Amino acid sequence: MKPYLVSLAIGLLVGALYTLLGTRSPAPPMIALLGLLGMLLGEQATVLTMRVWRGQEVALFWKADCAARVTGVPPKTGDKP
Repeated sequence: MKPYLVSLAIGLLVGALYTLLGTRSPAPPMIALLGLLGMLLGEQATVLTMRVWRGQEVALFWKADCAARVTGVPPKTGDKP
């Protein structure tokens, strides 16, 4: 239930932000796509920052997880169909 409430709260916040910026909702395609890209990059930046904060390997994270999520390439698994 919590993810649904968080999603609703963030949606309300974004709706208010759209109003303040004078953008109609749903946004025009280019604005919507840039917003989605920003969300994707923001998610990865948060995880990256947490890894740096903890002193963990950053290059490996980028190569293994982040790059695949940002570019849309599915991660490789050891399983063969």
